[in-house]
Amino acid sequence: MNKEKIALLVDSGTDVPQELVEEYGIYMIPLQIIYKERIYTDKVDITPEEVYERLSEEIPSTSLPDGETITKIFDKIKADGYEKVLAVTISSGLSGTYNVVRLIAEEVEGLETFVLDTKNIGIGSGLQAIEAAKMIASGASWSDIKTTLTNNVGKAKVFFNVATLEYLQKGGRIGLVASILGNALKLNPIISCNGDGVYHTVAKARGRKKSLDKTFELVKSFVGDHKKFVLAVAQGQAVEEAEAFYDRLKKQFPQAEKIYFGTISPALVVHTGPGLLGIGIQLLD
Repeated sequence: MNKEKIALLVDSGTDVPQELVEEYGIYMIPLQIIYKERIYTDKVDITPEEVYERLSEEIPSTSLPDGETITKIFDKIKADGYEKVLAVTISSGLSGTYNVVRLIAEEVEGLETFVLDTKNIGIGSGLQAIEAAKMIASGASWSDIKTTLTNNVGKAKVFFNVATLEYLQKGGRIGLVASILGNALKLNPIISCNGDGVYHTVAKARGRKKSLDKTFELVKSFVGDHKKFVLAVAQGQAVEEAEAFYDRLKKQFPQAEKIYFGTISPALVVHTGPGLLGIGIQLLD
């Protein structure tokens, strides 16, 4: 039987580590970062560091690229000889990407597209995309891939540790996270996405160290007795803390199939500010 030609398309907010994007030949829809003087393309002509350096002067906004840009990506996928597209997007509860990609895909002739709403963001979405890449590479059937990924949405989780709530507030992305009080009391919330894919506070701790310890406990309880899972650490201007957390995870979970390590995309940095540490978990059994 001929292996189906399936392309994998993600948006840049999924934070799939760059080396995996290259290894699996993943197509990417870059989010846009909008400053007063010009628009940048996420991960293409702006780095997270550059966003951080300018936060004191200007907090940019983010948006999807225009329809034409997304249509061109679909055209390229078709020209590259693919018949099917698996698109993995960040939560429809946090971004319009999912709906826009779905609508544009319907207009593209000669390509069958399935869009997965990960109900997650950042590396919580990224781990779902990585699983998709592995399934495609292993020659899994189109229907198996769609079923498995849909069933696994609820088995992925991300825990974000934010150093300040200021940026979530300013970006209007605060969702169900109570902010004003948090800043006053130096409370560090641990944020995740709920079942609808909207940010909410999972736990609060006073001070960064306790917050990271609490995050570690949350990871342990989400993994529970599961035997098959992957983990990931993604950081935004929190390299040392992220490396220390990575080491802790390695010690605690020698049975993890893989622990990825990467940087948070500039588009997410805009909404969270510096000192961001994200931990992703994808259960596979």
